[in-house]
Amino acid sequence: MEKTEVINIIIETINSIFSNLFSSIDNNIYSNLDTFTFIDKNIINNSFFEKILGSNGKNGVLYLTDALFLAIIIYYSIRLAYSSFSGNTIEKPSQFIFKMIILGIIINSSYFICEQILNINYLLSESIKEIGKSIVNKDISFSSLILNLNSTISIGQNSFDLFSFDGMIKSFISVGLLNLLFTYSLRYIMVQVFVITTPIVLVSLINSSTYWIFKSWAKGFFSLLILQSFVSIIITVMLSFDDSNKLLLIGAIYALIKSNSYIREIFGGINVDVSANVSSLMSNFKS
Repeated sequence: MEKTEVINIIIETINSIFSNLFSSIDNNIYSNLDTFTFIDKNIINNSFFEKILGSNGKNGVLYLTDALFLAIIIYYSIRLAYSSFSGNTIEKPSQFIFKMIILGIIINSSYFICEQILNINYLLSESIKEIGKSIVNKDISFSSLILNLNSTISIGQNSFDLFSFDGMIKSFISVGLLNLLFTYSLRYIMVQVFVITTPIVLVSLINSSTYWIFKSWAKGFFSLLILQSFVSIIITVMLSFDDSNKLLLIGAIYALIKSNSYIREIFGGINVDVSANVSSLMSNFKS
């Protein structure tokens, strides 16, 4: 067998392997991107969250929050009694009691409040998607995006060439979307974590010296939620591209990957970019 024939067989084998891999990923994995990205109140609509954040204060986080409330009341009572001897000025009892009552009501309604916040955020992103759909005449979703990408860049077993320009673009897009899957699955989990910690964080509003805790939490929670509206806009722009303009697809995928970083730069918040976190971890390990 001649050398050229061996090389051709190797290239065909590599192309066949990657073609099957990309097709398998498209068919079995990317369908979860819409679930992980466009979240609504159903993310906490289960027995676990209803138990830990429900109206029953004898369970989970609310039980801990009630204990913190009791500790704060005892601490305030001690400070109030001591202030009559030391002359230090503290918050009036009427103001303190009013604040505790209001916060108590809000904290014990944490589940309902978080549910409504998630619902409003979902309606906002759905409104953007509906506007985008009316403009590009396509569903604004990752499922529609994948179909559009595959129609633009062929990945058929007989036509896919990893070593061609289209093959390189498809490889970058597949790796980028896989990174998005990990990133948005991490965001999905972090939204649930933020919801669970809501009652404890609200307790920090009692004292002005701990207000920064709520402020940091609110920024992180808001940045995680608003991300899906930002992604809706990017997908709308991607679906409006001319199919022949393949280079713009790379920029658009990169914009989706960096969307969390853009949101953090504008509003603040936390980083859920998996690739950035892994790179940071590896650099710290090497150092």
